[in-house]
Amino acid sequence: MATPATSGQASGGDFDKVLVLDFGAQYAQLIARRVREAHVYSEIVPRDISAAEVKAHDPVALILSGGPASVYAEDAYELDPAILDLGIPTLGICYGHQAMAHALEGVVEANDVAEYGRAELTVSGESVLFRELPDEQVVWMSHKDAVSQPPAGFTVTASTGDSPVAAMEAPERGLFGVQFHPEVAHTEFGQDVLKHFLYDVAAARPNWTHVGIIEQSVAAVRDAVGSGKVICGLSGGVDSSVAAALVHKAIGDQLVCVFVDHGLMREGEGRQVEATFRRSFHMNLVHVDAADRFLDALEGVSDPERKRKIIGETFIRVFEEVAADLEDAKFLVQGTLYPDVIESGTKDAAKIKSHHNVGGLPEDMHFDLIEPLRDLFKDEVRAIGEELGLPEEIVWRQPFPGPGLAVRIIGDVTQERLDTLRAADAIVLEEIRRAGLYRDLWQTFGVLPAIRTVGVQGDGRTYAYPLILRAVTSDDAMTADWARLPYEVLERISTRVINEVSGINRVAYDISSKPPATIEWE
Repeated sequence: MATPATSGQASGGDFDKVLVLDFGAQYAQLIARRVREAHVYSEIVPRDISAAEVKAHDPVALILSGGPASVYAEDAYELDPAILDLGIPTLGICYGHQAMAHALEGVVEANDVAEYGRAELTVSGESVLFRELPDEQVVWMSHKDAVSQPPAGFTVTASTGDSPVAAMEAPERGLFGVQFHPEVAHTEFGQDVLKHFLYDVAAARPNWTHVGIIEQSVAAVRDAVGSGKVICGLSGGVDSSVAAALVHKAIGDQLVCVFVDHGLMREGEGRQVEATFRRSFHMNLVHVDAADRFLDALEGVSDPERKRKIIGETFIRVFEEVAADLEDAKFLVQGTLYPDVIESGTKDAAKIKSHHNVGGLPEDMHFDLIEPLRDLFKDEVRAIGEELGLPEEIVWRQPFPGPGLAVRIIGDVTQERLDTLRAADAIVLEEIRRAGLYRDLWQTFGVLPAIRTVGVQGDGRTYAYPLILRAVTSDDAMTADWARLPYEVLERISTRVINEVSGINRVAYDISSKPPATIEWE
């Protein structure tokens, strides 16, 4: 497979970089996002990274994340002690705080009482992290073990009733640790603590801004592409749309957008996408109707990973055919995001599912990839879309998977099931918009399991599909909570779907959060 010609704007851009070492924390992605909210670029790296590898990244600071283990467990996640001797400002959070203390011969012990949730923190003495912050403040704890004695050269700067070393500092070495979680909203001055570390300790420049990202992306694309022809796989979603707009800003008419209608989209979506981009963006747009081709390729396939890989490969084959007609364009633009890369499996993250545009790409692909959004979370992409002037209906469109309705049908994909799910999903979205909830929800959609359930309509027995309704709230799709939709909205959706969609006789509501579930069912 061809390697990316450009994998994002941070690697070659003029941005200071903070590395977040992931010790298995549920909040590792949140730490990275909080750093970015302070306008400093952050990147998540595996916990087993070596000191030499850290140095090669040339970061201005390191943050050691929390984690579920004990530093004394047989399979404890260990920190390479040489990392702490690199002279790079380092902040340990929760387990990272304990790992730092343990590596430097401090004392970490199991508490008789665990601290989970809200705690009262008392700041004592001079402190860089707590400068100009209240001496008493609320923090969020989640730990059993705790540092009872800091390493030599460290000063204790804060404590709670159950954590005598809730914060410690060795400013001359640039080493800091906090037992609490500054990245969560429940820690009332958490973002201030992070900013003090980033600005006052690491002297990080706050230039990770929307304008700065756009400028660096445009420059990176121009350098990678030169005078070459580029095609963009355009779906009409915010990710591919922002990617297309960025690349078009960089190279203009060298870009040809290819909208592949795979027949797996929602009601009327294909027509809407084509009309929007021809009318509003004046880009070169090729519309390929490949619905029959995708459906034939998916015939008899029920395994979700096979679906994704088949769809990913079929997309590429279509793009290659289009490229052959465009003087063999060698570059392919994709709207890959940072969560896509993490969920598709990297050295530091187990594979949750393959995304068709990451893990689902064929090995023999001949394109060089242009992925200007690969370093970004969804909220950052939306903000850049607004900066670029994309219309609201594109920027705030709810995420829709690249494999489309194929991964919302649990089982074989058939034309009958596609038509049934498409009709039901249109009702779901119509009622959510009618209730004024569309912008409040991360995603709302229907799932069609390929099973039949018994029902009664009129005086007769029915044997039809159930529809599973899914609605979640989230900031970046790395975690999500099920939405507490009003009963009257659920009632309207259920009544309309059962009455108006032939083949459905039951509606159920999924009240699972992520984790342990994922947002999509496949």
